Amino acid sequence: HAFTAPRSSLVAARAGTQPTRTTQLAAAPDDEPELFGGYTAKQRMREEIESPFRKVRLIFFGASTGSALLALYFSILNVAKAATGFSNDIPLDEAVSSTAINVVAVLACAAITWNDYQAGEKNLERIAQGGRLAKLVVSPATAPTKRRTLTEYRRGNRVAICVGGEQYVQTLARSLSADQRADENTLAAQIDAVDLVVVPALVDASGAVNDAGACWRSTTADEGDRNFDLERSANVIAFPRGAQAWETYLKQELETARSQGFDPVEKGLVIVVKKNGRVLRRLTGQPPWSSLVGTMEVADGSKFGMPGDDERYMAKALKGDGAL
Repeated sequence: HAFTAPRSSLVAARAGTQPTRTTQLAAAPDDEPELFGGYTAKQRMREEIESPFRKVRLIFFGASTGSALLALYFSILNVAKAATGFSNDIPLDEAVSSTAINVVAVLACAAITWNDYQAGEKNLERIAQGGRLAKLVVSPATAPTKRRTLTEYRRGNRVAICVGGEQYVQTLARSLSADQRADENTLAAQIDAVDLVVVPALVDASGAVNDAGACWRSTTADEGDRNFDLERSANVIAFPRGAQAWETYLKQELETARSQGFDPVEKGLVIVVKKNGRVLRRLTGQPPWSSLVGTMEVADGSKFGMPGDDERYMAKALKGDGAL
């Protein structure tokens, strides 16, 4: 998906009035109406670009299936004629052999057609799910009134969506905001260093998305949590806004998690999104910060995949070496 950040309201600012902001965002004006099957023309075009010969295969093998069915019909008639002695034009064994060949042809062509069609539908759903992900809205913990789509984080940041129940979200808050080991907790700084934004999403058993911000702010220190302060992690935290859009996106993710035998509300689910807007990986439980942060630059390489990153990270490296 090509993500672009919306323009701010300059007219309102120049007039001295503040533009109003609401938690729920309306659909963008350029949203396309859904076509047959629930997918937009742009999504179908992208699927065709990714699999340019799928339609050709569907037409070819679909027509072959119809042709094989027609041949099978006449083969069955020949078997019936030969078996009843109505016609001696074709011997019975030859008619049976021809029928068996046509049965195999029908099954093979139909299976190829069906599998290719199903693969196309799965690809379309993946593309549509990626579009839903891009349109999700969050507000940074340091600026609660500000609204940003995940589109706006593209190229500049990676995003870790941490989905779970109340206990899961509060455990996450403590792990980032308190010293739980002998040394000082520097996880927030490490997360910030790899351009990662953490989005805790509070869900219940029905799949409803609740106020993660309120749950996060109500977290208190447990035994062993030293120097607990939510401000320590505020720079890397953003909270979901627009519950309906989040519920629509997370519905498929939660269903997939449950189908694999674990409860995402109790155990938790982590969805890591790369800088190019695509999902890098999915994890269960609390984020394994040490391995996740340590391997992020390799898993989502900073020097490839995004035009211009070579220059950007070369400049960062030179700056780190003390070069002017």
